Amino acid sequence: MLYGSGLRVSECLRLRIKDIDSNNLCLNIIDGKGRKDRQTLLGKSLLPELELAIVAAAKVQKSDAEKKIPTALPPALARKYPSAPFTTAWAYLFPASKWCAHPVSGQVCRYHLDPSVARKALQLAVHQSNLTSKRVNCHTFRHSFATHLLMAGTDIRTVQELLGHNDVKTTQIYTHVVGEHYAGTNSPLDAISSSKN
Repeated sequence: MLYGSGLRVSECLRLRIKDIDSNNLCLNIIDGKGRKDRQTLLGKSLLPELELAIVAAAKVQKSDAEKKIPTALPPALARKYPSAPFTTAWAYLFPASKWCAHPVSGQVCRYHLDPSVARKALQLAVHQSNLTSKRVNCHTFRHSFATHLLMAGTDIRTVQELLGHNDVKTTQIYTHVVGEHYAGTNSPLDAISSSKN
């Protein structure tokens, strides 16, 4: 999901079941970096595994609700919608394995997985894949998402919107990776040369 949707690891782990729109193949990112909301792509190939994750998260939420343990919500939101912390829609897609105290209210609740869990799993996968000569972290997938979109000809404003950047200058960093500010554009001479072969 980090690669397929261009997510930061914290945005991925904070996804709730209600944020997934499988019909329109998009994700709703709520309160991302800079406290901004946005929509981004959802890869169709993720749907089968995503459905399994939703079923598993809903099962955890149902068990918690039976024990009167809520899903963590911002306190103001929990006051406005008192039943929301006990509904499947508000359950985290990647729930923590244990209950914890809410960081603001102190109430026992179910939070999402800690980013360290994802980072450790990735480092193990990198090590097992013998990719030790490459620097790989969770943010690598977000960079790859942007770079590959630009290489495929997606305009920079669209990439900016999908990544949630305030300024296009931040997004332009990725054009350096794909080739001298030209977003992977090839010389027309190369097209002529390849058509002669």
